[in-house]
Order: sequence, then structure tokens, then C-alpha cells
Amino acid sequence: MRLRVILAPDNIRKLDILEILTSEEQLKKILKEKLDIKNDFLVQFEDPEFGNEPCNLTSITELPSDKVVLHIIQKSADSDVSSLDTASVSSESSCLSSPAMANKQRESLQWPSVFVIPQFSYDVELRLEKANKDFTDNGKLLLMIPRDMKIDILDELAQAIFTFKAYPTAEELEDVAIALVKKHPCLRDPGPGKGHRSWIMSLRYKMGNYRQKLSSAGCSEVLVNRKRQNNTDCRRIKKAKRCEVNFLPDNPSGHSDTSLENEKDALKEEMKKKNKKMDLIQMKMELTFSLRRKEIVMEQPLVADILLQWPALFLPEQISAEFFRITQTNLMSRFFTALDEYAPKMIKLYRARAGACGAAMKKLLEEVDDQLTGVLAFRKAAALRGLPLIMKEEPGHFLKTCLDTEPEENCVTGMRMGILTVVEDDAATILPNTRGHAIVLEEQIVVDDVSDLPTAFALLFGLIYNLNMDYPNQLKYTFEALQKVFMCLDTDCSARVQSFKNKILKY
Repeated sequence: MRLRVILAPDNIRKLDILEILTSEEQLKKILKEKLDIKNDFLVQFEDPEFGNEPCNLTSITELPSDKVVLHIIQKSADSDVSSLDTASVSSESSCLSSPAMANKQRESLQWPSVFVIPQFSYDVELRLEKANKDFTDNGKLLLMIPRDMKIDILDELAQAIFTFKAYPTAEELEDVAIALVKKHPCLRDPGPGKGHRSWIMSLRYKMGNYRQKLSSAGCSEVLVNRKRQNNTDCRRIKKAKRCEVNFLPDNPSGHSDTSLENEKDALKEEMKKKNKKMDLIQMKMELTFSLRRKEIVMEQPLVADILLQWPALFLPEQISAEFFRITQTNLMSRFFTALDEYAPKMIKLYRARAGACGAAMKKLLEEVDDQLTGVLAFRKAAALRGLPLIMKEEPGHFLKTCLDTEPEENCVTGMRMGILTVVEDDAATILPNTRGHAIVLEEQIVVDDVSDLPTAFALLFGLIYNLNMDYPNQLKYTFEALQKVFMCLDTDCSARVQSFKNKILKY
């Protein structure tokens, strides 16, 4: 069994266990020995049945059979074991008891498939218990909710929501409202319908007021959107729009912008060395994450400036690591799992729609049919190359091929965002060999020597998130499909992407 063990945000280990596990205690003993854990700890695993949400491990049979992601929660000497086992992820003590704790929790939580309603204050819980009993016995609703009671309910819900994100969508607010009236049916709206519409409106206003309080307190993620006095320009709201979990986090506890600038300088010096210490780079990239996001989100610098200030951000392994910090999603694993599943279905769809997609699609399918070696890899690359065509978009300069003897400036001219395939300049060869692929942003090569086209696609998608870039207008549906169909980041698809998703699922 292969384990990915998360001890802390900056301490993630890979572990192979050859023994056949028979109990939770045996697993804990192995973890304690191999990872040198001193204190007692709680083991949580990411449950695939619930969207990889962490769940407490109570039986060894609950673990997936091959690869498992574990979260280790170490207990201090005076911690109460029972409170750790039963605490809700959205309770007040676990949400915002301190800014550092709240920030750390948001680094590991995604919006849940089922929202857990937090525990309210003791007197509110007593009143709700009585009102729920009246509803069960007599069908009587709590029509006149006391003001102090409603304030307490909305305050607790706002804190619980902020644990996951500062700017919830309308659908997510509806999830909370539905969960609330399901747990406390006495709070349902009178009349027809599902009985939660008024709570959606209340939550929308409460989250606005709560963000205003956090802005006054200096919370970075909402402070960036505060309107400036005497500024007539309507600034573009800088908030998570593509399911980012950590869009603009606060600085780590004990660190200021000045101390993180020093770490940034040390990171730049390390990148200049011939023999780089990758562990040190990883540690400092984790530490300076909040500073880097502030610069990228708030200042919106050019890619060339980011490359100069944060050269480590363009290392392939750090592209994946940064994407995970932002979305809590494994970039390469999720992308290639989806590609393995969808590529054959996409090729079938391309064949069925070849006539409507034009000559470019027909040529692509002819190349697939003519391929004699590395057929599976070629089909995966072809599935991605055909994605803009099936979306009825114009790739333009997005996918471009050049000779290895051409000057770089000639190759990247006109490429605001794209993938450059470099082939050998050999006139005697009918099918020239591919030397590699490069990722181009703002007419500049930012990642070179990428082995294959699918990897280049994945890295480019990660860079779009890491650099907070917009999708190119001429390929917005292509990248939406990558985000929502391949990476499963959001389910609210446009009509065109939803149609594509429905069609490939039929094959």
C-alpha cells in the first residue's frame, strides 16, 4: 500500500507499507515508527465516496485498497481525545478561534458535498430542540424567530462558511440553507416550496456584513476588494472564481511581509545555484505562499516580472505544488486520470462529428489512423489537440510547431498563451522527430523541455491558476472543459461544455 501522509502543510511524506494491515493500531504503530511521531495522534483519510473529504479512520477496512492520502492530527499533552473525534469542521472552536488556525484549516478544506451545520450557543440549541419537537408533534413552525436567536444562527453559519471560502456562490448558500432547515425543520419558511428561500437571502446579507468586519480587521482575502475613497474607477473584484480554496491567504503566524521578503530573497539566491536544494526551495515556497499571492493577485504583474521575482514558481514540480496550495487538488494525478478515461471517448466523438468540425478535425483523425508506434500516447495528445475544434473555437497561435533551428523570437511572436512543439530541422525526414514542448505566456517561453503534449497542457493549466490569469477569449470553452470536466473544479458548466460532457459520457 502506498501512502501520502500529510503531517503539516509544509511536511508531506510518501510511504510504502509492505505489511498486510489488520487494524488501525497496527497502522498507527507503523506511522509512529517510520515518521518519528512523538505525540499521540488522530488519523484521517480522504474518502473517495465523499469527494475525498477527510474522515476519521475507525476501521482499517475503510481505507482504499492501493493509494491512500492520510492526514495526521497530532494531539498535545492536554488535548481532549473525545473533542477531537467529535468536533465539527465548522464549529466555532475549529473555525476562527485564531486567525492562524482559520487560515490553516482553509488550506485543507474544500466545499463539502453535504454541509455540516455547526453547534449554536447553548440557549439557542435549547430553543431549537423544543421548537423541533413542536414541529414533529404538531407541525408547528417557528414563525417569529427572536432577533438574538437569528443573529446567533447567522453568525455561526457565516463563520462556518468562511472556513471554506469567503465568497460562496448562490448554489453553495442554498446548500447551507437546505442543510439548516433539514437539521432544524422548525425554521422552514411557511407556505409552498422547500422552505429555505428566506435563509438564502439572510445568508447573502450576513456574508456581506461578515466580510466587511473581516476587512476592517485586516483579512487579506476581503481587504483587497475594499472600495477606495475618491476613486471613481470600478475595480475588478479580486476573488476566487474558479474554485480556488486559498485565493489570498494571510501571512503565516509569526511572519510579516518584511520577514517573508527576506525569505523570498533567499529563495531567489538558491535558484541561481547550479546544484539547487529542492527541499529548501519547497520549504521556502510554502512559507512565502501568502506574499506571492498578494503580489500576483493585487498587483497583477506581467509574466516576465513574476519570472524574475519568483523563478522557482516555474519549475514543473512547483507548478503542481502551487496549484495544490491554491485548489487542494493534485494537478497531474487528476488531469491524467481524466485523460486516460476520456481520451478514447473523445476520439469517438471526434469521428462522429468530423464533418461538422471541418478539415482540421479530419486531418487530425487521419494522423491518428496513420500512427503505427506509440498509439495510445498519440491518441491522448490528439484528444487534447481536437478539444478546441469540437468546442468550435479557433486555436490560432495556441498550438504552434517550429523547427529547432528557428530563432526563439520568431517562434513565440503572437503567442499570448500557448504550447510550442519543437521538431528537428531534418529535410530528409517525412515525419520529423519532436524534440520537446515549451509553454509560452505573453510571448515568452516560461517552461521548456516538456516531454509530451498532455504534460504541457497540465502545466499550462496549473500556471493559469498560479498566475491568476484569465482564460483566452478565443479558447474560453476549451479551458472551461479542462477545469470542469477534466479537473472537476466546479460543476456549473456553460451550455456548450455541458453538451460536450454529456456526449463523451455516452460513449
